[in-house]
Amino acid sequence: MKTKYKFIALIVIACLLSILIYQNIGKVVPIKESDDIFDTQLALEEEFLKDTSYTVANPKVIINPYKISPLTALVIFETNDFTSPTVTITGKDEHSTFVNSFKTTNVHILPIYGLYPGTNNKIIITVNEVDYPIYIKTDPLPEGFLLPEYVKANKDKLNNELYFVTPSSSGGYTTAYDVNGDVRWYTTNNYAWDINRLNNGHILLGSDRLINPPYYTVGMVEMDLLGKIYFEYTLPGGYHHDVFEMKDGNLLVATNKFSDNTVEDYIVEIDRTTGKIVKEIDLKDILPRDEGLSPYSTNYDWFHNNSVWFDEKTNSITLSGRHQDAVININYDTDKLNWIIGDSTTWSDDMKKYFFTPTNDLEWQWAQHAAMTLPNGDIFIFDNGNNRSKIEEDFISANDNYSRGVIYKINQNNMTISQVWQYGKERGTDFYSPYISDVDYIDNNRYLIHSGGHGKINGQTSNTPAAFNEGSVLDSTTVEILNNEVIYELKLPGNYYRAEKLSLYANDEYEPGIGFRLGSLGITKTDKNKINIFKKEANGVINKYDLDITKEKDRLVVKGRFKKTDKVKVILDNPFDKKTYNMIISKRPYTAMCIDIFNEEETKNGINVTKYINNEGLSGKYYVYIQINDTVYSFNKYIIF
Repeated sequence: MKTKYKFIALIVIACLLSILIYQNIGKVVPIKESDDIFDTQLALEEEFLKDTSYTVANPKVIINPYKISPLTALVIFETNDFTSPTVTITGKDEHSTFVNSFKTTNVHILPIYGLYPGTNNKIIITVNEVDYPIYIKTDPLPEGFLLPEYVKANKDKLNNELYFVTPSSSGGYTTAYDVNGDVRWYTTNNYAWDINRLNNGHILLGSDRLINPPYYTVGMVEMDLLGKIYFEYTLPGGYHHDVFEMKDGNLLVATNKFSDNTVEDYIVEIDRTTGKIVKEIDLKDILPRDEGLSPYSTNYDWFHNNSVWFDEKTNSITLSGRHQDAVININYDTDKLNWIIGDSTTWSDDMKKYFFTPTNDLEWQWAQHAAMTLPNGDIFIFDNGNNRSKIEEDFISANDNYSRGVIYKINQNNMTISQVWQYGKERGTDFYSPYISDVDYIDNNRYLIHSGGHGKINGQTSNTPAAFNEGSVLDSTTVEILNNEVIYELKLPGNYYRAEKLSLYANDEYEPGIGFRLGSLGITKTDKNKINIFKKEANGVINKYDLDITKEKDRLVVKGRFKKTDKVKVILDNPFDKKTYNMIISKRPYTAMCIDIFNEEETKNGINVTKYINNEGLSGKYYVYIQINDTVYSFNKYIIF
């Protein structure tokens, strides 16, 4: 009993001490929670859908209804009978005009896509064979928006689909250009990586919320072109580069397992209805980490997977390891390695059995991207071409190099390979992209080749991502090829990660209502070191370190500007629990694309860093502090999980 009373007494004393400490540090206020996208959407919908009693002759028109898609609108009206309206978005010609019919109903909420910027757009709504023209005026494009430098279009062989591009780290907007090179859609949110058209007509993009620098996002967002987000899928290891929609709707995602101190060597399948992970593939269990390495490889980014493709016919997945110059294929049931495409130089004898033997005078791919299986079983790859050798003495300079789309025919029975098609080599260094880029199969003998990362420094083609070099001149080139003829070419003055050719409308009906965040960000790793509970007011250091602390729906976000030598920790404290989290002072702690070197200005003034602390594993009211070197500072704020 004495032990029990002692324990209770200790708890009471701890509570009293905590209260005294908190009272002595001034007024404590809750941390402001930032606006959540799903709450914002509901509020917007409540406003513009509360009255639908408009007529087709005088409809309600809401431009950019979700505030992130400026070249879209909602048109709302009612009809006396149940009818299926048709909308025509008038373009400059038949290849830039879009027509779409909607479901039969008497309350019509029509999504309008493909408006021109800075234009009084003519829209024709046809109801019961009667045309009702309306005009929708849009704002001009933002200042500095990247417009095509060159467009070539053989319209006799083209339709009115759009060319969507997603920007790389060099900036820009996720944008859709028509066959004339005019901007017909873009989003102002920083959605990244590939853009996928899902089977339900929605598009899938990387979230605009980071989980780790430099580019790992919390997951993917499923949205329509209006900017309405239906789902955000989150993962503990975040998302990068690529995702594949399987036949049952589940998503096969390129992710990470940060706890292993490696990146871009982990793939998961997530259940589309719950967001839960139902399968995991760890490439460290399948491949050696010390063979076939390129100059870009590091201990933690040894494979650098940049594409995911599932082939139902062979029940296998194909992945692209940039840092091993290897395209690999894995049995999806057993996780066993089936084969490797690439130069087997510097691989061990034990691994050479997985490589193919050429049957013609082929060229291997190097630092490749976007590997996919074609309907006939051939393998289609964007061959970036970096160095074109694993032997340094044989490296090819960027000014003599090229990138290309290449198709290989493989025979798994006798492990032979032949090169059956390529495009890009003939264009030389002007088509050379040392990073990013894409290929897509459209139809028989019809392909999209996107050389997305060309750059020059002082007039010389760069062999490293030019976007990271000050003073670089950037561009990208996207070509559509039919029967070996270029029928479309789009050149943009910036680097773009991937390009997709997609229809504007895809049978996706507008669906108002609540959106959902599925999946998990996991429990944030804590630091085990003890921290002194006594602290100073943070007022004097908030401006010095540009400190900012906010609450998102599913995590705490702490930002600051620190020098490389600073030791920083975030502390969450209540009378019964204390959590301490290290804040890593690094520009790129999880990438091999650039070396983490501080320039003179950054060494002197520091760099901006962010710490994310996830909700999971936390419950109750916590007071928030920050330790900078040997001093703990109080924000005079608390958070409730």
